[in-house]
Amino acid sequence: SGQFIMCTVFGAGEFAVSLPPSPENDRFHITVRKVGKVTNALHDLKAGDKVGVRGPFGNGFPFEEIQGKNVVYVAGGIGLIPLRSSIMHVMQNKEKFGRILLFLGARTPQELMYQYNLNEWKTTPGFETNITIDNPVPGWDGQTGFVHTMIKKSNVPVKDTVAFVCGPPVMFNAVIKELTEIGIGEESIISTLERHMKCGIGKCQHCSIGRTLVCTDGPVYTYRQIKTLGENI
Repeated sequence: SGQFIMCTVFGAGEFAVSLPPSPENDRFHITVRKVGKVTNALHDLKAGDKVGVRGPFGNGFPFEEIQGKNVVYVAGGIGLIPLRSSIMHVMQNKEKFGRILLFLGARTPQELMYQYNLNEWKTTPGFETNITIDNPVPGWDGQTGFVHTMIKKSNVPVKDTVAFVCGPPVMFNAVIKELTEIGIGEESIISTLERHMKCGIGKCQHCSIGRTLVCTDGPVYTYRQIKTLGENI
């Protein structure tokens, strides 16, 4: 969880994708958005067509280190994809953690991912879900506004708390500001960096940021580490 795999569409190319939750019945699922040549080619495949998979690569989320702590997830849009496997792991081991909270934001209700998981999480004892969309729309009776605005309203625990954050840069920076202002330390904020990875094994250095290679040193970093990379993430 937190690692990634490389997926090959034969004749089109290869791309990195977040490692899915633990496989069930010898199968696993990946979530891929159509954004370019290779991912479009993947979406054009039919059931039974073959793809290549290698990995997993990179480091993972530090589950053993955070046992006994409160866990806060903050995701914006497709930022839920890399955090979902972590959420599912923590949910399956709830007795090992303190409070578990999710703050999820999307532009519209249609862009809220994994509706079947969200419906389940909303009714799961011990899991506090806070879901918002950017602006009011007909038929939506939930919260509205940007996801970072919910943090101070929700009595987020500060002591013995670790926060996982993933989303677009503007959202990421706003969330970091809120979390640090309420007292959560930079070393207790964890994110996974999305950087265009080519080889997955540190040879091509296409994913380098400062002195780090995201594919081998990451993709999971604390915010304190991210601050030292010397680039605007």
